[in-house]
Amino acid sequence: MPAVRTAFQQVEEPVAKKLETYRDKRDFRKTPEPRGDGKQRSGERPVFVVQEHEASSHHFDLRLEVEGVLASWAVPKGPSTDPRDKRLAVRTEDHPLDYADFEGTIPEGEYGAGTVIVWDAGSYGNLREDEDGEAVPMQRCLAEGQVEVWLEGKKLTGGYALHRMEGGDDREKWLLVKMRDEEADARRRPTSTEPQSVTSGRTLEEVAEEESGEGDSA
Repeated sequence: MPAVRTAFQQVEEPVAKKLETYRDKRDFRKTPEPRGDGKQRSGERPVFVVQEHEASSHHFDLRLEVEGVLASWAVPKGPSTDPRDKRLAVRTEDHPLDYADFEGTIPEGEYGAGTVIVWDAGSYGNLREDEDGEAVPMQRCLAEGQVEVWLEGKKLTGGYALHRMEGGDDREKWLLVKMRDEEADARRRPTSTEPQSVTSGRTLEEVAEEESGEGDSA
């Protein structure tokens, strides 16, 4: 594993401000999703999570902890371990840190209705450095549209790069690419061969059945 940097700046705006869009889209009297009320970072290294989400369209959500929230991207085909694959990643609203643990079913009629599992989770390190060899703060990486991180997950490990594409509509489109390192593996297909949650061991289908009551024994 290469040397990685963890760069945290003083938070430039309150977490509550960053979560306004997230909260405005949800009715927390109906959805089991966390509202996000001040959960603090518990470890020295920031966390990442990949959640599989069976919503109106099936996709994976990549989230990186950055300055008190989870910077988020919807990845329709999910992350790959093959550096030749370029995966579309659409930037979505920042999510609260509590969301990294969320697993369950969002009710019909609510934003993002459908079932969610924690497909992978772990910590990450920032790989980007400036000309002086200092870590480029993650908030600046996001603003510049160039993120390079080393993931230490249960399913995903190694370097991953996110590059923002120019143009398009009002939704930021990025490309997610596995970097060429010792953890790259063109033979693996983890999004299809490893469907279980890393926290509960359940699949999307099992969570949906349990939450609907269909999994109850007679």
